[in-house]
Amino acid sequence: MDLTELTYPDVVSLAVPFFVAAVLIEMTWIFIAKRGGRYETRDAMTSLAMGVGNVASGILLGFVTFGFFMWLWALTPFDLGTSWWVVALCFVLDDLRYYWVHRFGHRVRWVWASHVNHHSSQHYNLTTALRQTWTGTFTFMMIVRAPLVLLGFHPAMILFVGGLNLIYQFWIHTEAIDKMPRWFEAVMNTPSHHRVHHGRNPRYLDANYAGVFIIWDKMFGTFVPEQENDRPDYGLVHNIGTFNPLRVAFHEWIAIFRDWFQPGITWRDRLLYAVMPPGWRHDGTGGGSERLKQEYVAANPEAGGTPGFEPHRLGSK
Repeated sequence: MDLTELTYPDVVSLAVPFFVAAVLIEMTWIFIAKRGGRYETRDAMTSLAMGVGNVASGILLGFVTFGFFMWLWALTPFDLGTSWWVVALCFVLDDLRYYWVHRFGHRVRWVWASHVNHHSSQHYNLTTALRQTWTGTFTFMMIVRAPLVLLGFHPAMILFVGGLNLIYQFWIHTEAIDKMPRWFEAVMNTPSHHRVHHGRNPRYLDANYAGVFIIWDKMFGTFVPEQENDRPDYGLVHNIGTFNPLRVAFHEWIAIFRDWFQPGITWRDRLLYAVMPPGWRHDGTGGGSERLKQEYVAANPEAGGTPGFEPHRLGSK
């Protein structure tokens, strides 16, 4: 088989009927049971608009990423083929790739500017999963996938397993499911784990970056379990208070440019405004996640050492 012509189905497009059906089922459940989350029409419509914009940006700019991958494919001497175990291995390694890209998305402001829109909703339901970026190409995070191509995984296969990853993550954006069986919670990302990730509570900042396998967070020290006495409060640390998709998509990029062009700062400061975590300020007045956690523990000493407030999360050893 000529792997330069390898094709896989567009699984995300094929999953659209499932997405629609799942949203309708969740809405019906919430309406009947009077629990399991809530919907706000304007918020849901904003999420849908962001999803449509994400598809459009993929159509317009997808050739950049795929062209880069195919250029790498022409360079690599390796070819792992198309066996089922190769696809499975590619899925696992790409999920590890996703973990690190997602972690960069919260710790590097340039990448956060693209990812922040996904966290901008103050609600948590299945439409939140559709609130996707329009500007992902400009973060250059495609580079993190380069090792997979160079190892011999075909670009079409890599994009295929990436689509499966996104489909998996759709169903975990819900409050209608409390906890899965313990063995499942131990290995896989679940609604409970991902609710933590969307929480703006100091305890939950910069936690649970996993896509499919929560084991990455446990391996790299970023796992925080959902606490019954500290339910996630969704949204951004400083909510933007808008349903305008254009503002949702571009507000952080605009903020970066404003910071770059403020008077009296050095070129080093301008670089740091792009690569430091969100909240960093050149004059030391900013409040990143570590400072917010420190302030919370200072006001609530009994929280010190509990999940999300371990010493390494507070910027101390």
